[in-house]
Amino acid sequence: MLNCVFYICKNCQQLKKIVEVTLMLCLLVPVSAQITQKKMLNYQQHDNRVIHFGFCLGLNAMDFNITPSLSDYKTDTLLSNVTKLSPGFHIQAVSALKLSKKLELRFLPGVAFGSRNLLFFKPGKLYDDNHQLESSYVELPLLLKYKSERATNMRGFIIGGLNPRLDLAKTYREDDGIYMDLKFNDLCYELGGGFDFYFPYFKLTFEIRGSWGIFNVLNEKSTPHPEFQNAIEKLRSSAYMFSIYIE
Repeated sequence: MLNCVFYICKNCQQLKKIVEVTLMLCLLVPVSAQITQKKMLNYQQHDNRVIHFGFCLGLNAMDFNITPSLSDYKTDTLLSNVTKLSPGFHIQAVSALKLSKKLELRFLPGVAFGSRNLLFFKPGKLYDDNHQLESSYVELPLLLKYKSERATNMRGFIIGGLNPRLDLAKTYREDDGIYMDLKFNDLCYELGGGFDFYFPYFKLTFEIRGSWGIFNVLNEKSTPHPEFQNAIEKLRSSAYMFSIYIE
C-alpha cells in the first residue's frame, strides 16, 4: 500500500498541470453565466434527473511508465523505452447518479484498444525495436464529476476516480518475436476535465482525461530470451484520452 501511495505522489506534477488548467477554465464559467443569464436554457430537465444514461466514443494514446532493472547493471545491460504513442480508441456506456447539484457519480463500463512500441538498446547501440505490445481492455471506471455553475448552455467540470480493467489481448507471441507478457488485471487512477454543452434534446460533452496504473503489469515467465523482461523491474500502464459523450 505504501508503494502505491508513493507512486501516486510521484505523478503529482503531471496531475497538477491538468488540475490547474481545468480549474482556471471552470472559474471563468460563473462570470460567463452572469453575462449570458438572460439567454434561453436548453435541456433543463437533464439537470433535475437523479439517474441518466448515455454513451461515449473516444481516442486514446497508451503508454508505459518504465522502471529499469539496474540491480546487476553492466555496460552491455539492455535498456528500454517507449518509442512512439500509437492512436487507439475506446467505447463506453454512461450511467450517472446525481449526488448533489454539482456532484455526480459516473460508472463508464466499456472497451479500449491500443498498443505501445518498446525499444530495447544497449548504450549507443540498438538491440531490438520489434516489441509492439497490444492491449484490449474491458474497463470499469467509477468516477466522481464535480461541475461548475451552468453558464446558460455550457458548464465546466473536473473528474477523477479509479478504473479497474482486464486485458484480454495475447501479448506474448514467440512466433512474432514478442517476448514480453502483460498481466491480465490492472488498476488505474484517473483525472481530467472538460466542458458540457446543452442542446435542445441532448447534452454534448468534450473531455480530456489521464490514466496512470498503480501496479506492475509485467508478467514474468519462462522465455528463450529472458534479457527483455530482465531489463525492466516494473512496468506500469498509462494513457491519455479524448472523449466525446452524448447524454
